[in-house]
Amino acid sequence: MKILIACDSFKDALPALEACQAIGRGLAKALPAAELTLFPLADGGEGTAKILTWHSRGRRILLEVSGPLFRPVTSAYGLSGDGQTAFIEMAAASGLPLLNPAERNPLLTTTFGTGELIRDAVGRGARRILLGIGGSATNDAGLGMAAALGYRFLDEKGEVLKPVGASLSRVSFIDGSQACFGPESVKVEVLCDVGNPLFGEQGAAFIYAPQKGADEAAVRELDAGLRHFARLLEGKFGRDFANIPGAGAAGGLGAGAMAFLGATLRPGIEAVMEWTGFGSRLPDTDLVITGEGKIDRQTLYGKLIHGVARRAQVQGVPVIALCGALTASPEEVGAIGLKAAFCIQNRPLSLAEALQETALNLERTAYQVGRVLGGG
Repeated sequence: MKILIACDSFKDALPALEACQAIGRGLAKALPAAELTLFPLADGGEGTAKILTWHSRGRRILLEVSGPLFRPVTSAYGLSGDGQTAFIEMAAASGLPLLNPAERNPLLTTTFGTGELIRDAVGRGARRILLGIGGSATNDAGLGMAAALGYRFLDEKGEVLKPVGASLSRVSFIDGSQACFGPESVKVEVLCDVGNPLFGEQGAAFIYAPQKGADEAAVRELDAGLRHFARLLEGKFGRDFANIPGAGAAGGLGAGAMAFLGATLRPGIEAVMEWTGFGSRLPDTDLVITGEGKIDRQTLYGKLIHGVARRAQVQGVPVIALCGALTASPEEVGAIGLKAAFCIQNRPLSLAEALQETALNLERTAYQVGRVLGGG
């Protein structure tokens, strides 16, 4: 039997690769003759760069960059084995976890560090960038990112503005004469799973800025700034970015990446599946074992397990899922495309205990699944 073990991370408990390894240990004990292949996955969110780097046999690049408040932070991104593709997560440089709650204010934060990661990757020869934009602390529409790549944003007096959210409404002129990024020579794909426009009631400021520390007044100021900046982008690049689905992602970085990087926006799962070659592994696979922290009705709407099951169904390969919490009904499990789903908990546990025992419980549950599969 050939089994592909394709797991997401178990949030706050195990990275994807370690989850796959735990399942592999359990299956190997129950099915010693089975051919097991570890195939860690991600959905475009946290951990995606690490997974893509692993699949490409690449390396991790450590770099000191500017954090959300311009303080130096040690960040990292991945570079593929052939050096041609960089895997970057903006949260590594411009993410909310880099600030304590009292510091969070999207009027003052910047994506400058994200731009520094991009600049470094291009300087090392990368000609393709996969940019994950989840977990941002920012609402600057990519001002900071673009500034790190040589763009200058000037007010009505010709003074250079600090590239933060509060400056959006004050920009009068975009100067790209010193830009060091060429969209014609570097292909950028943004992993984006939200469809929000740049501004308005469903836009970046109203939907996401409160989570980043903005009060009601700040939300309205940021939204007005995004409206103003959208007009400047259209005038500069001859294209309306504001209403493209995903423009409002990551505080408007979706729009900024399209404008300044020539980026395309793609669903995270789709990009990860393509890059890792998941589909090409299925014809030679008898069974897929997948898993993540929770399986519920939301799993039907874009989560990794649904993506795995949907692609496996096309090839006629059954999928079994293991999870820390299973609240989906039997009907919903079937609708996801799973042959079966199993909760790995074997007794009442506190959350802290469950997280600590995730690896052991994955291994134990996988062993029991393997016994059933092997007829033992």
